[in-house]
Amino acid sequence: MMAPALSARIAAGLGRISLLLRHHGWQSAASQSLTPTQAQILAALASRPPGALRPSGVAELLALSPPTVSDSVAALERKGLLRRRGDPADRRAGLLELTARGRRAAAAASEWPDYLLAAVDSLPAPMQEHLLAALMAIIRSLQQQGRIPVARMCANCLYFEPDRFPGAAEPHYCRFFEAPFGVRSFRIDCADFEPAAPEAQQANQLVLISSLPEKGDADATNKHPRI
Repeated sequence: MMAPALSARIAAGLGRISLLLRHHGWQSAASQSLTPTQAQILAALASRPPGALRPSGVAELLALSPPTVSDSVAALERKGLLRRRGDPADRRAGLLELTARGRRAAAAASEWPDYLLAAVDSLPAPMQEHLLAALMAIIRSLQQQGRIPVARMCANCLYFEPDRFPGAAEPHYCRFFEAPFGVRSFRIDCADFEPAAPEAQQANQLVLISSLPEKGDADATNKHPRI
């Protein structure tokens, strides 16, 4: 019997992990008397500066319909987890910001299960780096297909300068933090992200894939902890 294509087997593996995370999300949200959508909205707001998102921005970020976001935001307001403040650019919508209770709930909703982190930590350092780069490449491809919103990844960022120091343990450079960094420090969702031009994003992704290290850069980590 011929085995399914490698791409299908990888997709099946990601699907198994997705089911596990979905179950964890339901349990975590239920423990705080939230729906999974409400928990996602809290986590999304916590990842941005206060008042940075309108309901329409949340809908775009999470790929949700505006009515779904509107209902969830109203419920979160009633629970005292978020509030709206005036938006000079759009008085009808308002900017969303978390309350103190909302920040605590968002922190809990954003936690990854320990068993998943332990599973990743059990992998050798080079395998972790390749996995991170592969996931970023998959996300990039899905973005290009219009399946998911643009992620605030290093390879999509205006501040990212790939392979500035060829052959070094930390070959890339972040112009925002003015510091070099390696694959292990790549971010998928960075609060300081600014989008690069589409052609630069594509070029950055190609450099990232082609420059994957054969050995981990674990010894070089923690030199620049803010990256």
